[in-house]
Amino acid sequence: MKTDHSVRVATMSDLAAVDDLLARSYPAHLKPDYPPSVLVTILPLISRANPALLRTGSYFVAESGGSVVGAGGWTSGSPIGLHGQDDLGHVRHVVTDHRRTRAGIGTSLMTHVFETAMASGMTRLEALSTRTAVPFYEALGFVGEGEVQVPLGPAGLPFAAERMLKRL
Repeated sequence: MKTDHSVRVATMSDLAAVDDLLARSYPAHLKPDYPPSVLVTILPLISRANPALLRTGSYFVAESGGSVVGAGGWTSGSPIGLHGQDDLGHVRHVVTDHRRTRAGIGTSLMTHVFETAMASGMTRLEALSTRTAVPFYEALGFVGEGEVQVPLGPAGLPFAAERMLKRL
């Protein structure tokens, strides 16, 4: 598939662009699958770039025409503080511009995730997927393990997500 974007490792200089991408795209992506009462409390918590992720070397941005149109990556540590297994990586904060879905951006990002995770010794990846992204992850070979409540923010507000796993 010919693409009009490129993928590279994110840096701290991408923070504002990733913030902007999350803030404009998560509301549009999630609106069909979560009630307004959930979105009003959760969106402020998930629609901000995590500076620690941008420093990992395993978080990526997709660019097209000088703009960030996608972001996402992986870490060896669990995003919700669970003690991990040495060969289990965790997919983190994946988003594509809501105006550019089905353009191969998410797949390009996840290809980088798969390659770098395997090169680091991961044999499996876990994604705590929004309801919206479940079909995307399934198309990439992830298998649903059931719904979980992900605690977000200092108050630990529960957010419904699908735990998904993929063997690399």
